[in-house]
Amino acid sequence: MSSFRERILETFQHLHTHPEISWEETETTAYIKQHLEAAGCKVQTFPDCTGVIGDFGNFNGQNPIIGIRADMDALWQEVDGTFQGNHSCGHDAHMTMVLGVLWKLAEDPSLKEKVAVRFIFQPAEEVGTGALKMTEKGVIDDVDYLFGIHLRPAQETPNGYAAPCIVHGATGSLEIAISGDDAHGARPHLTSNAIEVGTHIVNAINMIHLDPRVPHSVKVTKFQAGGKNTNIIPGQATLAIDLRAQTNQLMKQLEEKVQDILKATEKLFQSPISIIDQNGIVAAEVNKEAEDIASTAIQHVLGQDKQTPPLVTPGGDDFHFYTIKKPTLKATMIGLGCDLKPGLHHPKMTFDREALFNGIDVLTEIIHLTTKKGAVDA
Repeated sequence: MSSFRERILETFQHLHTHPEISWEETETTAYIKQHLEAAGCKVQTFPDCTGVIGDFGNFNGQNPIIGIRADMDALWQEVDGTFQGNHSCGHDAHMTMVLGVLWKLAEDPSLKEKVAVRFIFQPAEEVGTGALKMTEKGVIDDVDYLFGIHLRPAQETPNGYAAPCIVHGATGSLEIAISGDDAHGARPHLTSNAIEVGTHIVNAINMIHLDPRVPHSVKVTKFQAGGKNTNIIPGQATLAIDLRAQTNQLMKQLEEKVQDILKATEKLFQSPISIIDQNGIVAAEVNKEAEDIASTAIQHVLGQDKQTPPLVTPGGDDFHFYTIKKPTLKATMIGLGCDLKPGLHHPKMTFDREALFNGIDVLTEIIHLTTKKGAVDA
């Protein structure tokens, strides 16, 4: 039988070499399900989507129910000239660490009566819709605490260190279509040039100014118009707009400003502008109690000098939908230093595999501390 260390590294290697993109994590779901069942979990899958839940322990109403969440999906990106699924955001590591926590708990048979842990393997984080689907499925309805973990770039968190919470910002994506008729290049008065309409939108967006004390940005990330013929004035175009704000309140203001610009532009040019796709992720709403538990666990496992302050980042994660949908949920996401280079979402991303064991030990300690706290509070 493989040692625990070998099992962890083998599991990571399997998940790393079998990436599946959002909402297509079928083999990953089956693989995780097999391991959950083998460890004695009560397992739940879903007929209409990927993802798998495993309940471990005694859900008797006395133990606090502790959720541990791992995201499952890979990115679709170009690697060495070929587009493919690629775990360049660390979800393979997150799944491995959460399985490692389960195996750690299962080593002590007496723990099964003392803890109530729900292992949530969530699909589709990269498209920002997986957590919402899991809340629809009721997976956090009875959960008291929820903890997640995410690898951090070397520029943010040193190897061997960890942050008790990641304060992600809110993100938004808006794809719009400008509709109109093409016209001959010699007759510009017969149409509204979609390129000019789009350029007006770009310039107006660049003039948005909100509270400079709160990090935020908005920019056009795609602009497509025209075809092969250069003597046609295009009446149609598509644009994509990326929005980011450190707080949900500022994101709301940013979205309202963009909507005002689109309405004003449509009226000015008499060109219909429609939204063809829109999505977003909320900013973190960190619970202080959960953060304190994570902080204590990091100090116990890594040492008092290895805990960093809360990590504020403009990146996003749909983990935070759980607390928005259930405000009483006590949740935080741990940021794990692991010498991750060159950076998240880089096709050649790599990290120190030894950090997997730090993450496992921190999450396991969190479960012990939370269970004890729940027993004292009861």
